Amino acid sequence: MTDLHRLSHLDQLESEAIYILREVAAQFERPALLFSGGKDSICLVHLALKAFRPGKFPFPLVHIDTGHNFDEALKFRDDLAERTGEKLIVRYVQDSIDQGKAVEEKGKFPSRNAIQAVTLLDTIAEFKFDACIGGARRDEEKARAKERIFSVRDEFGSWDPKLQRPELWNIYNGKIHVGENVRVFPISNWTELDVWEYIRKENIELPSLYFSHQREIVWREDLVFPVSKFISLDNSDKVETRTVRFRTVGDMTCTAAVESEANTIDDIIREIQISRTTERGSRLDDKRSEAAMEDRKKGGYF
Repeated sequence: MTDLHRLSHLDQLESEAIYILREVAAQFERPALLFSGGKDSICLVHLALKAFRPGKFPFPLVHIDTGHNFDEALKFRDDLAERTGEKLIVRYVQDSIDQGKAVEEKGKFPSRNAIQAVTLLDTIAEFKFDACIGGARRDEEKARAKERIFSVRDEFGSWDPKLQRPELWNIYNGKIHVGENVRVFPISNWTELDVWEYIRKENIELPSLYFSHQREIVWREDLVFPVSKFISLDNSDKVETRTVRFRTVGDMTCTAAVESEANTIDDIIREIQISRTTERGSRLDDKRSEAAMEDRKKGGYF
């Protein structure tokens, strides 16, 4: 094979993701792309632009807003939707709480991470989505490592890891019964390093949260958490100002920062290459039990 016909590993990953996105468009009647303003979903939008332009996306962007999001991520979400001209649907966890469908946690760091599954399932029912595209990757967490690219959920949104379909020769089966839906993960085979190298290659814009900045923080369980109106501090908490960045962006109550001076993509790539901690090691919601992620998925989580 000549160099002219040899794809780099990033080109191969991109080609696979575009193929999966087009499979979703071909196999499903009402798909949606779950978009939060984080780096993985931003890459999905970039891939969708490559897959479907100059036409419109065959699916809307959907965000389940917990109410505990970073302002920077929300602004980026709105700006990107406006810039691409694609439809953005936002549904709020607070509405589920107000309607008595979900119960908010109490405590110093109350998380809405798990109960956003309630709002997601209501949104799927409201718009009759039969497929939801997400930016989960196998390298993030052990439950995600064993999940298929086309992940079938039952009529209650639950995932049963024992009832997964084979995906041989890049053939994906999207056939489902009425009431079921499929979660689709086009970048499942990517690593955190792949994502950042692709961002550099494609010059993809990101929220400032991913780059080093000064922020007020508090320590909890040896993790650095941003000070916000969503957490309850007491006299035992010492507020400090540190130079930090976020490797993963979720709710402010469960997403820890990392101390870092990396303020360029090249700096971040070098930092990841020598890091001895995982990306989701900074997510408090994954530390609640050994099976925290899998339990949330069984309850309808992304």
